[in-house]
Amino acid sequence: MQDQIIKYFQTNWIEIVGAILSLIYIFLSIKQKVSLWFFGIVSSMFYVVVFFQTKFYADMSLQFYYVFISIYGWINWKRGNKATGDELPVGKTSLKLWFQLTIVTMIIYFIYYLVLIKFTDSTIPKADSLVGALSIIGTWMLARKLIENWLIWIIADGLCVGLYVYKGLFPTVILFVIYTIMSVDGYWQWKKTISPAK
Repeated sequence: MQDQIIKYFQTNWIEIVGAILSLIYIFLSIKQKVSLWFFGIVSSMFYVVVFFQTKFYADMSLQFYYVFISIYGWINWKRGNKATGDELPVGKTSLKLWFQLTIVTMIIYFIYYLVLIKFTDSTIPKADSLVGALSIIGTWMLARKLIENWLIWIIADGLCVGLYVYKGLFPTVILFVIYTIMSVDGYWQWKKTISPAK
């Protein structure tokens, strides 16, 4: 039994390290710590390898996006509120922005889907494309510190649990179950920090 556990860790160490770094990332997100973006960059590098090996091509491409959006988020959070010089406050998504993000999400979904069915051997192009589109929007909203990013992540992470069970990525299944729970917590923790309207 011990030999099997050691062999499992030796075979899956990239996924395990990526999962641990990702947990640190979401914990720091909930706490609104700028250092979250560093862990986002490093964990993404590990998951490029994991998702390439398991043919989650949309998720793999997302990891490259996460690196760049993490740099943007890091700068945006560090810069804070330019008008007051204070820390960047948690904001809410306007109806107009929701409409725009919905349109963008649909466009990203269809682009992902067409690329996956035409140029890859993806076994789950629809689900992979949906998770990819939601994740792009959710991370952009996090970089802008919009509270509704957590609602997007609850949906995306919940979908991922089923997908990763299907692919047998069990350390990542555990990660995304925790992610889903932490996304609910993140929403409520951020909600407490929003200043009431004057």
